[in-house]
Amino acid sequence: MTSDATRDTGQEAVSHARRITTDLLRRVEDRLSSLLAAEREVWAEVHEGAVVPVDALAELMASGGKRIRPAFCVTGYLAAGGDPDAPGIVAAGAALEMLHISALVHDDVLDDSSRRRGLPTVHTKHAALHDSRGWQGESRRYGEGVAVLVGDLALVYSDALMTEAPRQVLPEWNRLRSEVMIGQYLDVHAAAEFSASPRSARLIARIKSGRYTIHRPLVVGAKAAGRDELAPVFEEYGEAVGEAFQLRDDLLDAFGDSTDTGKPTGLDFTQHKMTLLLGWAMQRDERVHGLITEPGHTPGEVRRRLVDTGVPADVERHIAGLVERGCKAIADAPIDQVWRGELADMARRAAYRSA
Repeated sequence: MTSDATRDTGQEAVSHARRITTDLLRRVEDRLSSLLAAEREVWAEVHEGAVVPVDALAELMASGGKRIRPAFCVTGYLAAGGDPDAPGIVAAGAALEMLHISALVHDDVLDDSSRRRGLPTVHTKHAALHDSRGWQGESRRYGEGVAVLVGDLALVYSDALMTEAPRQVLPEWNRLRSEVMIGQYLDVHAAAEFSASPRSARLIARIKSGRYTIHRPLVVGAKAAGRDELAPVFEEYGEAVGEAFQLRDDLLDAFGDSTDTGKPTGLDFTQHKMTLLLGWAMQRDERVHGLITEPGHTPGEVRRRLVDTGVPADVERHIAGLVERGCKAIADAPIDQVWRGELADMARRAAYRSA
């Protein structure tokens, strides 16, 4: 009876934790929707064309997305004992998602990607509009110009949202934003150089994606709850799980199904991205470099060569090790067992997702 009662109590605690998390994420969603609706109303009164950038953000926001960054922020906050009724954490979660939207719009320009979440990317859509209307200038430059401005607008909104969060999170927020930009630069530079460098690939994976996806949102949540002492634990967990998250993204780009991912696959090949997958493969087989950089080769040829090197399986093992490392980091963290379990589950979902 005692063990059954304990198990029931534990299950009730998990259910309660998930209900609170779900409610906070719903409020994050509502905050994002209300902000964009209010902004549209303001700009509609200025000029009918002024709503276009706001509508572009609203369309991308409504098209889906996993809301991973708000989820880790909210979980870090609740694990740290934060008050779920306080409005500041909702604003912080919304700011993180808006920053992500900004990064996606700019990423699609940098990667020359035609689709995002199953829809035409912002620059693709507006380049096509330019063509169809017979407007002046180059359609590509117009589309990319619109996308740059739409992404910048999301960046402005993200900052406005974060001003509603507890002030103690701002240093972490500022660090997070600068890391995204520096990581993007390193990614662009590594693609241009395209020399085998697994060490650089891992660094880029952590800075460009892992930290702003998992590590920093967790710390923002903990700091919002006044638990600064959790930052080292969340950093160790977030560095490991964040890298695993990005490595899964690399594998999905190489071997995934665009129907599931909602975007073209093989972009890392066409854009010469120096991922760990390609870095290891190029070290193991010098022909991989030519397959990617020389014209006339198909993505299918590249994929077959990568499989022949055995590197995809090695990356999978590396991901498993990172997940294990992340889970160990929080095993003795000074938070309730319920939240240790939730973070372990989140680590596995982030690393083994299919889209």
